[in-house]
Amino acid sequence: MDDRWHDNNADAGDPGLQVPPPAEPPPLRSKITGVLVLATLVVGFFLARNAVTSALLFFVILLGIVMMHELGHFVTAKAFGIRVHEFAFGFPPRIWGKRFGETEYTINWLPLGGFVRLEGEENPTGPRSLAARPAWQRLIVLGAGAGINLVLPVVLFAFALMVPHQEAEGRAVIAEAYPGAPAAEAGLLAGDVIISINGREAKNLPEASRLVRIYRGKTVDITVRRDGEFLTVPVESRWAPPAGQGPTGITIAPEAVAPDGRAFTVTVSVPPWEAFPQATRLTWDTMVLARNEIVSWFRGATRPEFQGPVGIAQTTGEVARSSETAAGAVSPLLELAALLSINLGIINLLPLPMLDGGRMFFVVLEVLRGGRRIAPEREAIVHMVGFVVFIALALVVTFFDISRIASGDSVFR
Repeated sequence: MDDRWHDNNADAGDPGLQVPPPAEPPPLRSKITGVLVLATLVVGFFLARNAVTSALLFFVILLGIVMMHELGHFVTAKAFGIRVHEFAFGFPPRIWGKRFGETEYTINWLPLGGFVRLEGEENPTGPRSLAARPAWQRLIVLGAGAGINLVLPVVLFAFALMVPHQEAEGRAVIAEAYPGAPAAEAGLLAGDVIISINGREAKNLPEASRLVRIYRGKTVDITVRRDGEFLTVPVESRWAPPAGQGPTGITIAPEAVAPDGRAFTVTVSVPPWEAFPQATRLTWDTMVLARNEIVSWFRGATRPEFQGPVGIAQTTGEVARSSETAAGAVSPLLELAALLSINLGIINLLPLPMLDGGRMFFVVLEVLRGGRRIAPEREAIVHMVGFVVFIALALVVTFFDISRIASGDSVFR
């Protein structure tokens, strides 16, 4: 997305008299990304079961998330008067393009994402370039995409709650409390029914499990029902428990199960005035869980697990097929889209080369240096190296995704 030209007539006279910029080849990283994506999806198409459904759902979900991300950059750049040369749907080669004003809107052949091409992302010589803007404006433009990705899940979770969907019915019951673990030391016993955790209702087994993981590293108040009475005890939720014990040292099961051994479910839908507050809380909880997962990597509790485009496509298909009806798959797919959006937002805020967070890091570094910039050429090299590393990592992850699918394994086991 580096800008290699500058229109000297950008601010001269009537905008209608400006000479349109010459056509440029698409950014190199867009070409490479497009080839990588196409190759992985072609291989995944032939290996994955029900690959057509999985790929189409994956396209729709990821396209929406990425285009909302790019829209954040686009809108804030326009608001600050930064020249936007291109707003692209998909990756080159180009199918169609139309110029409105000074911006060209394009549709490309590889429909997996998109990009916004701004003037002078590293080079401040152009008066309407991104790099020529004050630091606070650049930080807003660079962070807007990730910001959209962290707000969008509120809407997605809200619609997932409003759409009729299946929820587990019945509370979680402690199946086993391991001797010497925090729960057993606090006095919890097998057969105790979990009512709430830190004052938040645990209405079913997934909710109880999620709340325990949210408060990892803290002491939580667990309220249980035992022989018709309620008991609240403080229990440590550990970062690195022994294998199989869980953070508090218990295993839980549904309070009641059907004859086939599965938990009872009930169809529910939440009205909008309740759905949006719940969705806001769900979004925050999910970000806390993501943070806890990263912390657990460094504490040795878990190891990082990654998925590339093929793996995410497989996940999408499995989520869709997990419901008995097409309508029943809507809510789980909306939840998956919300999770992907949160992941994209968090990853882009990391101070890594090529990512939005990496570019924001250079802006912050400039401020700390009293306004002295890192040379644009050096910054561009750093981002290029980061991009090469990203492509290498994507290839490795894709290889393992394809190997897992070829062996018939699911992402859920």
